[in-house]
Amino acid sequence: MDYIDVYDLFRHQVNYEDNLIETPVADIYNFTFESKTTSLLPGADKYRCTQHNLKFENCNPGFKSEINEDELMLNNNDIQIIDNKRFRYHVFMPKNTTKTKHFIFMFHGFNEKSWEKYYPWAHRLMKTTGKAVILFPIAFHMNRSPQLWSSRYEMFTLSKKRKNTFPCLLNSTFSNVAISIHIHARPQRFIWSGIQTYHDVIQLMEQISTGNHPLFEKETNADFFAYSIGGLLAKSLLMANTNKYFEKSKLCLFCSGAAFSRLQASSKFIIDSRGSLALYSYLIEHLDYHLKTNSRLAHYLSEAHPEGYNLRSLLNYNKMREYREEKLNELSSRIAAYVLKKDDVYPYYEVENTLKGASHDIPINVNVIDFPFPYKHEDPFPANKKYRQEINENFQKTFNLIGNFLKD
Repeated sequence: MDYIDVYDLFRHQVNYEDNLIETPVADIYNFTFESKTTSLLPGADKYRCTQHNLKFENCNPGFKSEINEDELMLNNNDIQIIDNKRFRYHVFMPKNTTKTKHFIFMFHGFNEKSWEKYYPWAHRLMKTTGKAVILFPIAFHMNRSPQLWSSRYEMFTLSKKRKNTFPCLLNSTFSNVAISIHIHARPQRFIWSGIQTYHDVIQLMEQISTGNHPLFEKETNADFFAYSIGGLLAKSLLMANTNKYFEKSKLCLFCSGAAFSRLQASSKFIIDSRGSLALYSYLIEHLDYHLKTNSRLAHYLSEAHPEGYNLRSLLNYNKMREYREEKLNELSSRIAAYVLKKDDVYPYYEVENTLKGASHDIPINVNVIDFPFPYKHEDPFPANKKYRQEINENFQKTFNLIGNFLKD
């Protein structure tokens, strides 16, 4: 079976309802996960850090005044969104395997609602490495986003109204309008949802390491495959190494690896220009101000919380550079990046500048590759039958390289 055959197979068979989906090439399991850290999210008036016995009040700012009435339909308190708290995740397992000691976390990109394009990736990684692959969704993405966000009619209508509200708006589409409003209204959501997902991964690792997951042995080693914005999560996990869960873990970054400030995020498939501007303003231009005026944010992005501190170091290329580069240098033998020459969201030279450091002396292997068919960041391997042979050959070549890195 070639790439498109595998893509079609999984696209038609994989679902969230069945506990086990048996296909000719892989067994796919579904498990229910309930996040224990939704209390971190926006939507409450009072918060408490139980780890440090600290209380925080008046930490729930309202929507920006420029958000119009039509967009208030998305004004849900994040802390109360059940879809984000309780969800299902896929595990790809080699055929005839009941338990394993090795697996790979797969993290996706920003504003993704379907794993379809990732199914052949997960299958190829599983086949090349012999390891299970956990497809774990980031908060408010994939099946963790409210169902309303996937309503084509509602989102098309909302995008049309948003364009009328902001005449100079660029890249607004039905597919990105929900996340654009979500972020435009409260850009700090990017940080809190990232920290929540971090803790979700640790929660799953605790379940596995204590022998309470049916597919994994107690002494299991986790590696990472991270695409696009998922690289921020993976690098944060590797850098913090909570409970030494990731002492031996490897990380492969695909179309990923640059500091957030060096991305070109605005896209019809990712986030519109207004949402992107709000996010950049909050995370890059004014984060220092927010740290001075928001005690809860300052606490969770401080050294008291390595998960937030490391995430903060990956946002602005010009801030915390010495710390970031020291950590990357320590981890350099366990990180590799594969970036695309024509990627205009994660430009390859910005990935090199971040991972190799300002002096380009960090020995992280950054592989710049190109394909002889039309592709883009959001769809590196399009299921285009016109270029079937070229896509199949380059897909196998690329994921063989990735798999060989993650195999040992």
